[in-house]
Amino acid sequence: MEYRHLGASGFKVPVLSFGTGTFGGKGEFFGAWGSTDVAEAKRLVDICLDAGLTMFDSADVYSDGAAESVLGGAIKGRRDRVLISTKATFRASENPNDVGSSRFHLLKACDAALKRLGTDYIDLFQLHGFDALTPPEETLSTLDDLVRAGKIRYVGVSNFSGWHLMKSLAVADRYGYPRYIANQAYYSLIGRDYEWELMPLGLDQGVGAVVWSPLGWGRLTGKLRRGAPLPAQSRLHATADKGPPVADEYLYRVIDALDEVAAETGKSVPQIALNWLLQRPTVATVVIGARNEEQLRQNLGAVGWNLTPAQVAKLDAASEVAPAYPYWHQRGSAEINPPPV
Repeated sequence: MEYRHLGASGFKVPVLSFGTGTFGGKGEFFGAWGSTDVAEAKRLVDICLDAGLTMFDSADVYSDGAAESVLGGAIKGRRDRVLISTKATFRASENPNDVGSSRFHLLKACDAALKRLGTDYIDLFQLHGFDALTPPEETLSTLDDLVRAGKIRYVGVSNFSGWHLMKSLAVADRYGYPRYIANQAYYSLIGRDYEWELMPLGLDQGVGAVVWSPLGWGRLTGKLRRGAPLPAQSRLHATADKGPPVADEYLYRVIDALDEVAAETGKSVPQIALNWLLQRPTVATVVIGARNEEQLRQNLGAVGWNLTPAQVAKLDAASEVAPAYPYWHQRGSAEINPPPV
């Protein structure tokens, strides 16, 4: 397992992380993802550690906290062997203050996560979304307090736009607060918007990408085919309308290219989709998920080899879309505004 520095920090993370969205299975939404209990999670953690995958990602809203609790039970007695990343910001209860990135909510959310995870520190604590109603000075000063208290070690964000992240970094620099070193962002062969602004920002500011839903919300598992119905076991039945939208013709165009590369390499469609991401600028780690041991082992097969430049180019061409303004305009001035490399 390769390890990379996370952004402009000395913190190294494995290129694959394990996402715990399938842990717990509480509620209709997360129940469609999976319902892994502690015993099953221990086995999955065993397989991850044997492969060198040591980072596990969660969030307080995953199964209403149950995902963190299951993860805590699965790593009990071996905390020193794992890295934990988790997230907070979204609404956690009916309490008016139990939402956002205020001092009130972040302090409470961090303590609750530590208790559920059964640990006294979190390696990477991320804001799950941007809170436009709380001053960034309040948010960052709170994170600074948590770092100084030893409760969290590094900070990151998720689902921020470019100006959200840049404004926050400017505030951190102004007051000497911890800088965000991670941006947990949606990025896949069928969702390349990340490249337009967040990737150049990450290169410029030293923010590493922690990629979520690298298989396009379950669409690049190798089970979807043009003209065929959804497979019986697919979370898309219950969650397709809640994930990133994808036009059918575009999806199948990318799947056709993946099938061609799969025939050339002998690798599976998801392995190719994951390997493509690992060759993109700023990507530090890709969060994989699995309902069971078979899926996990399949995804772990995405490392230890690389697509050829020709195969990358084929996938790039199949997944290319016209960017929004001003990004399409900037492509005409590559001499002064070169693309990320």
